[in-house]
Amino acid sequence: MKITQIELYHVNLPLKEPFIVSYMRYDMMPSIIIKIHTDEGIIGYGESVPDENVTGESVQSDIVTLKHYLIPTVIGSDPRNIYQVHEKMNRKIFGNPAAKAAIDIACYDIIGKYSQLPIYLLLGGKKDTAPSLPFVLSILEPGVLAKQAKAAVDDGYTEIKMKLGAGDEKDIQRVKAVRKAVGNDVLIRVDANQGWKSVQRAKRIIEYLSPYNPSWVEQPIAADDVSLFKELKQSTSIPLMADESLVTVKDLRILAEHQSVDYINIKLMKSGGIYPSLQLATQADFMGIQCQIGSMVESSIASAAGFHLALSKKNIISTEVSGPVMFTKEPGDLDYSPPHINLSNKPGLGITVDEDVIQELVVK
Repeated sequence: MKITQIELYHVNLPLKEPFIVSYMRYDMMPSIIIKIHTDEGIIGYGESVPDENVTGESVQSDIVTLKHYLIPTVIGSDPRNIYQVHEKMNRKIFGNPAAKAAIDIACYDIIGKYSQLPIYLLLGGKKDTAPSLPFVLSILEPGVLAKQAKAAVDDGYTEIKMKLGAGDEKDIQRVKAVRKAVGNDVLIRVDANQGWKSVQRAKRIIEYLSPYNPSWVEQPIAADDVSLFKELKQSTSIPLMADESLVTVKDLRILAEHQSVDYINIKLMKSGGIYPSLQLATQADFMGIQCQIGSMVESSIASAAGFHLALSKKNIISTEVSGPVMFTKEPGDLDYSPPHINLSNKPGLGITVDEDVIQELVVK
C-alpha cells in the first residue's frame, strides 16, 4: 500500500462561547484537516491544531510545513509502516509536532481500516474502565463559573477542570465559587497554563487554594525549566501535573528523576501523534507516573485519536478531549455521554467524517 495523495483543508471550528486561558482568548478554533488517499482506495483523516504558546507552531506555519516538507516526504510511503513514516518526517524537518500529528493520525486511521480493527486494538487492547472526562471551564467571572459548574454536574459530569492564571486573587475566588456551587463530592482540578510563572508565586496561590481541595494543579509555572517543578513539589502536598513542560522523553526523565510531579499531560499535538505519545505513556508507566490525554480543543478527528490511546494504557487515568462538545459544528460524530465518551468499535478512528461540513468551515 502506498500514499498517493494528501488533501489539506484549513478550517475554523466555531465555538459555542469564547474559550479563554491564561495566554489566549479563542473565539473560534483554527484547525488543519488532512485526507490521505492510498493506491488501495483506503482513506484516512488526520488533524493538526497547533498552539504558538505550546509547540511554537501556528496554522499558517503548519500549512507551509505540511505542503512543502511533510506531504512531499511521505507521498509514496506505506502508511502502515508508521515507524518509517515518522523517521522520514523527522529527517526532513525538526519539531513541528502538530503538523506531524495530522499525518500520524491519518495513517493510524488507514491502518485500522485496512485491518478492520479500531485503533485501540492496534495499540494493545481496551481497558475495562474508560478514563473519565472533566467539564472544562475557561477563565470567566466567579459567579458565571459557579453556574456553569453546577449545570455541568446536573448534566452528569463528576469532575470540573478550571482554567486559571489571570489574576491571583481572582483565581482563588473562582475556585472558591465553584467549590461552593458543586459541593465537596465533585472533583475539581485546576490548570494555570503557566500563568503563575514563578515558583514563589505558585507556592503562595496553591497554599490559598488548599482549603478547596483541588485534585491536582496543572502547569502552575513557566515551562522553560522543567527542573523547577522539584522546588515546587517540596512545598506542597497537592499533586502536581506537568503539561507544557512535558514535551520530550528527556523532560519525562528529568521529572521522574526528581520525583517532582504526580501526573503528566500527554497531547498528540505536543508529541507528534499517536505513535510518539504511546511511547511517552509507556515510559511514564515504567517510571510509575500516571497520565492524562489532553487536547488543544480539537474536532472529533484528533479527539477520537487521543481517546483510542487513552483506552489502551492502564496508566492513563484521565482524558481531556472535550473539543467536540465545545463547537456548534464540526466534521466528526464522536459521541459524548458525560462523564464518558462512547467510542464505537468501527475500524480506524471509529468516526464518520462529513466532508460537506469541512467544505462549509474551510477558510477561503
